Parts: sequence; C-alpha cells; structure tokens
Amino acid sequence: MRRLIPTGDPARPVEFAEDAQPVPAPNEALVRVEAFAPNRGETFLLERPEPGLTPGKDIAGLVVRAAADGSGPRTGTRVVGHPPRGGWAEYVAVPTHSLAALPDGVGAVQAAALPLAGITALRLLRAAGGLAGRRVLLTGASGGVGHYVTELAAAAGADLTVVTATPSRGERLGELGAAAVVHEVAAARGPFDLVLESTGGADLPAALSRLVAGGTLIWFGQASRTPVTLDFFDLLAGPEGATIRHFHYAGAPYGRDLATLVRLVASGRLRPEIDRAVGWERTAEALVDLRERRIRGKAVLTTEAM
Repeated sequence: MRRLIPTGDPARPVEFAEDAQPVPAPNEALVRVEAFAPNRGETFLLERPEPGLTPGKDIAGLVVRAAADGSGPRTGTRVVGHPPRGGWAEYVAVPTHSLAALPDGVGAVQAAALPLAGITALRLLRAAGGLAGRRVLLTGASGGVGHYVTELAAAAGADLTVVTATPSRGERLGELGAAAVVHEVAAARGPFDLVLESTGGADLPAALSRLVAGGTLIWFGQASRTPVTLDFFDLLAGPEGATIRHFHYAGAPYGRDLATLVRLVASGRLRPEIDRAVGWERTAEALVDLRERRIRGKAVLTTEAM
C-alpha cells in the first residue's frame, strides 16, 4: 500500500512511500482509508520528525477486516476513527474502542474532520460543567476546536465571547452562536465566569485578569508556542481566588464521543467547518497552508479520486 511519510523539508513535508499493510491486533479493525484530516499539532511534529513517525489520527473509511476478538463494527461498515497514528495511508489498523459507525447521511469528508477537534471540544466542555447563563471567553477560536466549542457552547446556553485573529474568521463564529467577537483579549468585555484558553504567551494572563473572583480558567493549548509568565500580584488586583486547570483531551476509549459527534452532525446540530477537500496528492500543499494559517477550517484529504 501507499503511505505518506515525513521528509523533514518544510517546503514539502511529506512524500509517498510503499509500505506493507498493517497487521491488526485482535482488538483492532483494518480500515481502508477514504479521507483523513491533518491537525495543527501534526504540523509541529513534521518540523523535526522522529525516525519512524507515521502521522494520521483523524480518518474515515470502510472496515475491510473486523477485529478478531469480535468487538467493534463488522466488515463493510463505514466508520470514523481516531487511531494513535498511521492514518495517512491507504489502510490503517484502529482499536475498535476508537471507532464509530457512520449513517448514510454523513460522508467520509465530514467525518474525517471530526475526531481530534471534536473530541477535544466535547471533553473540554464536559470538564467546564454546566454552561447555561455563564459568561465564557474562548481564545484562539479560529481553529477546528474553536468552531466546535462555539457551536456546542452556544447551543448549551453560554454567553460566549470569542477571540479570533481577523474579522473574517470571526464572522462565521458569530453565525455559529458567539455573542461577541473580538480580535485581541484586551478587547473582551468581562468579567467572565469561565475562560477557555488555547494560545498561551501573553494571552493567558490577559484572559485570566478578566475572570470574576473565584472564576476558572481551563488551559487547553499553547498555539502561540510561547511560554506563559504570571505575576502573583496581578492576581491580587483581579480575579482573587481564581482556579487554573490544565486540560488535555487524550484518553481512550474515543468511540462513544465519536458516536456523539456523528449523531450531532447527522441531526444538523453540529457542522464541520471544512476549508477544502482535495485528493491526497495535495497533502504537502495543505500541510504548508495549515502551518502558515491559510486554512480557516479543516483540510480533508481523500485517498480516492475527487
């Protein structure tokens, strides 16, 4: 089979290579990949790829061999999956606890845009607790996670302010239910009960200062790739008693959350934001655009001809 592997070249970060089909473990299904979606974190790994790196965590396709232990979907089932690696290939072995079946109304392109960003959004909001009537600030809202958080939080009754890099990126978030769109944290009108912070650097302390006393900041990313510096005395003048919580989405099983996301998409209550869907021969181009932030939604690559 063909697989995309890292090159270490920023101008063309992946290339095709021949590889053997994976041999599934007893609790894994073999999936023929129809579409996959790269994530921003994967672009970071490609800058200095470790030997043997095989990217690919967000896939959709067809089960061609069911798990030997009898778990999970049967052969011939259309699925969305979140394997630990290896999805940028014609075939991938996926633990059955990280798969969900797809109904006829949800296509492979839509489904491939769901796993990492969608699971992160679901679990982040679950960690935040009830949202109805709460004032919430979301930083770094332009990406895939931000789109899902915006739509889900607004539907749950949050009074949501989002921070985006540009007006054009904020326009869609307003359509998805954001009550206010600003382009720097300093412009956000608080105070907020809850901050969902994903950029790090100078944005985190600025967002923290906009909390109510005793409020909560959940730190779930550092897209700026800049460390955070906090001043103890700044907190005394602002949100005294605030809580900072670290959040990371990872932790299998993923299947139940994937099934929830699929159900929301099928019922029209969640809309994957897809910037482009192209053949996987254009993966390198899409990765460069993603790294340079020329992609506003998800890029989805299809292994079959468009």
